[in-house]
Amino acid sequence: MALLEMHQLLISHKFVADSSDFIDALIKREEIVSTGIGMGVAIPHAKLDSIDDFFIAIGISRDHGIEWDSLDAIPVRLIFMIGGPPDRQDDYLKLLSALTTLIRDEQRRKEMILAKRPQDIISLLS
Repeated sequence: MALLEMHQLLISHKFVADSSDFIDALIKREEIVSTGIGMGVAIPHAKLDSIDDFFIAIGISRDHGIEWDSLDAIPVRLIFMIGGPPDRQDDYLKLLSALTTLIRDEQRRKEMILAKRPQDIISLLS
């Protein structure tokens, strides 16, 4: 499962603690309603006291995508996993708004899927 793979990378890079808190929160959020927003994009997210600042981890499926129960039933090819502290809702909403504005651009999404280096993806989001 993509969430588990991304979670392991976040642990290895010390973005989240080596515990199940973050992945459990992500899964609980998915059970409420899918974070597959459409356009081949999912934005799983969780806010925990153990996270000091916001981060976004990006997962890309270059093949046919991942079944995600998305709003438009299109498989997900871009995953933007967000983690952050629960006491900064305004900052979270600003981050989410900026991200959704950027990913509405179909050409940008296509270029992200084809990007070869992390720096290319960061440039596309800057």
